[in-house]
Amino acid sequence: MVKVIGVKFRNSGRVYYFDPGDLDIQAGQGVVVETARGVEYADVTMGVTEVEDDKVVSPLKPVQRIATDEDLRMRQYYWDKEKEAFLICEQKIAEHGLDMKLVNVEYNLTGSKVVFYFTADDRVDFRELVKDLAYVFKTRIELRQIGVRDEAKMLGGLGPCGRPVCCKQFLDDFRPVTIKMAKEQNLALSPTKISGLCGRLMCCLQYEESCYEQMHKLMPRTGKEIETPDGVGVVVENNVITEKTKVKLTAEDGTIDIREYPYEDLGPGAKERALERAAQAAADALNEPAGEGFTPLAQTSLPRQNRDRRQPRRTEPAQAKGSDKQPKGEPKAQNKPQQKGDKPQQKGDKPQPKADKPQQNRGERKENQNRNANKPKTDRQSKPDVPVPKAETGETSAPVAAPASEAAAVPFSRKRRSNNRRRSFGPRTPRGSGGQKA
Repeated sequence: MVKVIGVKFRNSGRVYYFDPGDLDIQAGQGVVVETARGVEYADVTMGVTEVEDDKVVSPLKPVQRIATDEDLRMRQYYWDKEKEAFLICEQKIAEHGLDMKLVNVEYNLTGSKVVFYFTADDRVDFRELVKDLAYVFKTRIELRQIGVRDEAKMLGGLGPCGRPVCCKQFLDDFRPVTIKMAKEQNLALSPTKISGLCGRLMCCLQYEESCYEQMHKLMPRTGKEIETPDGVGVVVENNVITEKTKVKLTAEDGTIDIREYPYEDLGPGAKERALERAAQAAADALNEPAGEGFTPLAQTSLPRQNRDRRQPRRTEPAQAKGSDKQPKGEPKAQNKPQQKGDKPQQKGDKPQPKADKPQQNRGERKENQNRNANKPKTDRQSKPDVPVPKAETGETSAPVAAPASEAAAVPFSRKRRSNNRRRSFGPRTPRGSGGQKA
């Protein structure tokens, strides 16, 4: 066992181990350490801990000291200078006409060294560029060419899954990823779907590769004849996620059916195993004690339509005891019956049916009101003739006066019809004017 502390540089995903010595270092503090790039400021993510010897790359470099406020101020000062150095280096690259892309610039803690990271398709002769940069910054200059994966790790971003890229967040090293992994996982071999921000295959393809390899060894091979609970069929497809296999079965009449089974139910003796499993399930159902722990289904858990069907909702408040109750199922009377001696209900007081009332504009309504006002009262109160059927009298039907209630119930628009043709409700020409009637 070795005592170590874990630190990170510039919020990178990888954790580096250093020897704390006799210092009492806690997580969240800053330390000053010596690295291959010089003196660096690092953030402690793991305090003093003992780890296995095989997890440590020997020899461990010691921690120089715990960072002070001055060290923190110097780090912030050189972080601000990195932005200016980036713009100057891009300008120099354009002046020399070099085919390279500048990615990042880093100062060490003391400012004695500046590292420029860039990407390029081929080797670049940047000797003249280094001379110009050294003349401008008056310090040691280093240009380092990196790959596209290192560029994505350094810059970061969001992957196709919507989360920060793994290389920036927690991956400590890059591992090889092949197209075979995508084929075994039945993924679409489209470059836009299996490639990351760097343009290479996504690192997450290797996370479940061991599980897929193990399941492919257990599941039957595609195209192989295999015994199923329903007979012998041919394997069509294996689904590793659901652990089920699709099998094509051919019936006696020649029809083809594709069914899905758990891969454990396939193979020699599949039918017997299925029968045993069904018998065991039936026995478990019989042996299960009935009534223990049983709770009736609450009415509130039923669907809304079922609750309304079983017990209708009350929409009116409960009446007081002894009050008049209306018979169930009968509509509530709108008007009281007419008592003897009361004035008969006038025809104009009764509302006209909306469906029979024609739609008229304001001018037509005013004209009809004037015409009805000038009409004699006896004509308005005339009773329509109701014919008597021949079966009852045996003679020619004679007009019989209809009751007053029926006459009052006939709307004005219906009473005015003298023939079967539909009356137009357009502008009416006054009688005697010589014009055509409406």
